[in-house]
Amino acid sequence: MTTTSYALLGLLALQPWTTYELAQQVRRSLSWFWPRTERKLYDEPKRLVAAGYATAREEFTGRRKRTVYEITPAGRAALRAWLAEPSAPPSREDEAMVRVFFADGGDLDALRATLAAMEEGARGRLAQLTAMEQGAYPFPQRRHISELAMRLQQDQERTTITWAAWARAEVDGWHATDDPRRVPQ
Repeated sequence: MTTTSYALLGLLALQPWTTYELAQQVRRSLSWFWPRTERKLYDEPKRLVAAGYATAREEFTGRRKRTVYEITPAGRAALRAWLAEPSAPPSREDEAMVRVFFADGGDLDALRATLAAMEEGARGRLAQLTAMEQGAYPFPQRRHISELAMRLQQDQERTTITWAAWARAEVDGWHATDDPRRVPQ
């Protein structure tokens, strides 16, 4: 079982879902801190069924067949046990930071563009999070839990905005990416 397996069990603990609905929920919530490819999300429910942690039943919407997944008691027990274990250390994928880290292989314009895009992206994500926070909660009984995750994500976006503005101001005084001597004023 992977963290993604348990994340989907967590969603199935809320209610039964189709794989399409699971993918929508992941995009809406989990993708902020657990990004995964959609293909993986479509394969994982089948593995949960094979492990006995979920059931699958076919339904029809008109002529269209769909599979609805539901957590089993064994799945709830597995989720509960996993939640009691210590978490792995956080890992973060951030291509822009890789570009910043190797900026001395490029030029100041590219670095400035990367920093500006990081700030703009964080502002956009923060706006999205704020809109989500002010909108209707699909599971109001879990609002207090959602607010914990929302607060951390918003604070991280604010930190990125603050850092990117500082970094842009710092870089504006550089002579070149491979020579940070101050530009004479």
